[in-house]
Amino acid sequence: MLVDTHCHLNLPPLNSCLDELLAEARAEGIERWIVPSLHPDDWDQLSLLTRTTPGVRPAFGIHPLHAATATTDCLIRLERIAAEGVAIGEIGLDGSCDNHPLQEQLFRAQLRIARSLGLPVLIHCRRAIGRTIAIIREEGLAAAGGIMHAFSGSCESARDCLRLNLVLSVSGIVTRPSAIRLHRVCRELPLEQLVLETDAPDLTPFGRGRTANRPAWLLDSATALAQLKDCSIEELAQATTATVKRVVSRL
Repeated sequence: MLVDTHCHLNLPPLNSCLDELLAEARAEGIERWIVPSLHPDDWDQLSLLTRTTPGVRPAFGIHPLHAATATTDCLIRLERIAAEGVAIGEIGLDGSCDNHPLQEQLFRAQLRIARSLGLPVLIHCRRAIGRTIAIIREEGLAAAGGIMHAFSGSCESARDCLRLNLVLSVSGIVTRPSAIRLHRVCRELPLEQLVLETDAPDLTPFGRGRTANRPAWLLDSATALAQLKDCSIEELAQATTATVKRVVSRL
């Protein structure tokens, strides 16, 4: 069994043909999907989706690009609805936006909710790895742990994440011939510290053209990672699924 630790099944275009896409993915051995939210407006829809679709697990949170929506009422509501989920996410910092103080305030608030509920976190980090690691360390999240979504940083940053009880999620980026730094990380880190994701409909694997990513294409990343680790797909599936179950105990 393969597990997709980060897949936006509730977003277009995936949500318009979800049954077909999940059937295609199941035929490739993919049986679980963690679906993180981006915005408070997603939460009710995501809750319904996960109650009605076998194998789909929700993670509730507010993406850093939507930090301006994070009112006190939203955070109170998040603390209530988060109990339905398997993680808090997608949360973190995004250096492409200049509202850094607001993002940090929201990030800390959501880390504290995760800590209070004993839930792991799904961390979004773009051009902010040093600050992200510093805040996670300051907030003392190590006990709950979590997953660094679509990791593509250095070996040094990877080891910093592991010391904070965060495993690294390998996305379709690993299929790109140009992703030399990520290939080095994947070779050097233990397989037991890696998991898989599509981030569908984004991060379409190399060679699939300019089209929306699909849940079944998790196998592309699995194949590329298995080649880097010099192991079979079956060995990779066993190891990465065991890691997800260790980190996300409600899977």
